[in-house]
Amino acid sequence: MYATTYHKPKTLAEAVELYANSDEPSYLSGGHTLIPTLKSRLAAPAHLIDVRSIPELSGIEVTAERVIIGSATKHAVVAASKEIKTAIPALSGLAGSIGDVQVRHMGTIGGSTANNDPAADYPAAVLALDAIVHTDRREIPATDYFQGLYTTALEPGEILVHVEFKIPDIAGYAKFRNPASRYAMAASFVAKHRDGHIRVAITGAGNEGVFRWTEAEALLTGNFSAEALDGLTMDPSRMMGDMHAPADYRAHLVAVMTRRAVQNLGGTHIL
Repeated sequence: MYATTYHKPKTLAEAVELYANSDEPSYLSGGHTLIPTLKSRLAAPAHLIDVRSIPELSGIEVTAERVIIGSATKHAVVAASKEIKTAIPALSGLAGSIGDVQVRHMGTIGGSTANNDPAADYPAAVLALDAIVHTDRREIPATDYFQGLYTTALEPGEILVHVEFKIPDIAGYAKFRNPASRYAMAASFVAKHRDGHIRVAITGAGNEGVFRWTEAEALLTGNFSAEALDGLTMDPSRMMGDMHAPADYRAHLVAVMTRRAVQNLGGTHIL
């Protein structure tokens, strides 16, 4: 890796000031996207600003309508939260499916959401649960937040503070994992909201990153059951193809995972 200066601010204000006054800075959270890019010399920030220990960025709050999770909250904490297991079991199960034990005790929801890695799990939950991304500057609806592979609406220096999820009537998550990395090769988060609208978000497979599968949403709106999806297929041209899986196989997996998400409403199905 290139030489870099490591900073560990104690407050959100200190982190923002460090970023503003540093040349070529980058925020660091769990590091599971950033560190590999540093090792590959695809990124070379002169200053790394570690935000994991900032109290304002951690914690979980559950109300009658919302689940609010601080951006520095680790996957393992979300997976173990009794409040989240009660409010949105599928979200808890999603967090528990990420990587392995070591990854879950280092990775954070903010890092996953801020980097918008196409194989990340959380973006599917953020999009399907109609979440609001809160930063140090503004509130961004999920529909406006994700803007393509590794691209979000975040502006330079903007810090993701917490994610506010709507508690749905019911939700399910199904994921086909890469057997080595355990990243999603195809995964589907299905949510039926309390007002009746349905969202289906796909991650791990799309060539533009996480996206809503509106065709599946339309079928489930008329008949909220796995049988409603019989015969529905995904266009392979929308899928990534790589050494792990060609586009047509990922298209097949998306259809299978969406059916299994519906079949496992109230929880998760992990392969």
